[in-house]
Amino acid sequence: MSEVFDTILIVVHIMLVLTLIVLVLLQKSEGGALGIGGGGGGGGGGFMSARGAANALTKTTSIVAAAFFATSILLGVSANQGAGTNSIIDRAEQNQSTGVPTEGGDQPAGGGNLLEGLQREGQGNAPSTGVPTGN
Repeated sequence: MSEVFDTILIVVHIMLVLTLIVLVLLQKSEGGALGIGGGGGGGGGGFMSARGAANALTKTTSIVAAAFFATSILLGVSANQGAGTNSIIDRAEQNQSTGVPTEGGDQPAGGGNLLEGLQREGQGNAPSTGVPTGN
């Protein structure tokens, strides 16, 4: 996905987070927590009864929560598309093809087996037969 879409998605996601926090704090608590919006009943002459306001808050919270989960999934998919390969086998094949030296020595990764490495190191020091001669 494009960077503009990712930026818009992040802004929408943050707005949903803040809205969800406010909606959860406004709901009437049954356990005595914050419950800022639940007190007073209908004594203030509001346009909604206490039950109607609670139902509207609950429905709105569930809609905002569903949108929050949708944006979370989209952000995860977007992040996964921008990432490179995470397969160990693919990374090993890339190291072999690039010839990046390994930690243990000067030989590139996958640059032959132990015998070939020893033969390369010993060139010029030992006769071609591999048997040392007594000079």
